[in-house]
Amino acid sequence: MRESDSRGRRYPESPHPYRGEFARDRDRIIHARAFRRLEAKTQVFTPRYSDHFRNRLTHTLEVTQIARTVAEALGLNADLAEALALVHDIGHPPFGHAGERRLDALMRQQGGSFDHNLHALRIVEQFEQRFPAHPGLNLTFEVREGIVKHSRDYSGEAFPQLREYLLDQRPPLEAQLIDLVDEIAYNTADLDDALEADLLDVELLTREATFFGVALADVKKSYPSATASSQFNEALKRVLNSMVSDMIFATRLNLRANNIQSVEDVRNSPTRLAQFSPETATDSAAVKKFLSIHIYEHPSITQDRDRSVECLEELFLYYLNEKDSMPPDHEALTAASPRPVIVCDYIAGMTDQYLLKQHAEHFPG
Repeated sequence: MRESDSRGRRYPESPHPYRGEFARDRDRIIHARAFRRLEAKTQVFTPRYSDHFRNRLTHTLEVTQIARTVAEALGLNADLAEALALVHDIGHPPFGHAGERRLDALMRQQGGSFDHNLHALRIVEQFEQRFPAHPGLNLTFEVREGIVKHSRDYSGEAFPQLREYLLDQRPPLEAQLIDLVDEIAYNTADLDDALEADLLDVELLTREATFFGVALADVKKSYPSATASSQFNEALKRVLNSMVSDMIFATRLNLRANNIQSVEDVRNSPTRLAQFSPETATDSAAVKKFLSIHIYEHPSITQDRDRSVECLEELFLYYLNEKDSMPPDHEALTAASPRPVIVCDYIAGMTDQYLLKQHAEHFPG
């Protein structure tokens, strides 16, 4: 995606003397308040285990590093890929995917819904009020499009408010790669954090995700006197490198097989072009299944998670049913928008700690 072919910003701006347009978007995202709040939003493990675990911000930085590497290897626009990686989780509410599912369920009871991608778009378009010349961050079309389309497709019939984002076309490759590098990042990072939390049965992992077992066996042959933790880390590094390399190779092969010569060719492709090989897709799915069964549903994880999302629900219903219970600026917004939407926006913007603090104040004891 060349900047010269960008559809530009919603509100035109003069070019910057030494930064490209996608680099400017990257910088605006990094300086956004919503980006800073990611530091205090859970990825998987809460701080009660250790202060070394990934949070939503450090996960985002790891995704960004991989995305830039892949983009450069494929000859794509690395600044655009970096901006999209940095913004890809900015719409997540407190308590990770569990918090998102609960907010969505609560909003469906009110005739609405919650989707972190669409919430991210509203953050950069409406909520981040930093500049006098325009509302929001005024990001380029391609970054806003990637926020919406990087991980899934939306139909114009179901989401008429998104029709400007070319819903009948594929997003550029810079956006398509984000979902895959996100998968690489959280698969490997969650295994690392699970080992740190002493929740990981390594022998079980090697049986259920056999490609990791092969990597670990090779490491043990090469470094027989190394500690078990360093052997595990080396195997994890090799797995990550293998998945990234496979993605680059498989995507390049796919582009050649489909004779892709331009961004328009990418957009008009009947399927997404960024992909793993079938073998690596199977390996990645095995890790995801292992994590889902043995880590994400571990009692010590679900105990914290379930308690937190119950607090989220209680606070949502309190704000929904109690007049003047939210700060005055949010209460004022209910004059123009449905109260459930404003309540949802308020809670989605909270950090984990702030939500629990508010819950403790309104529900003491």
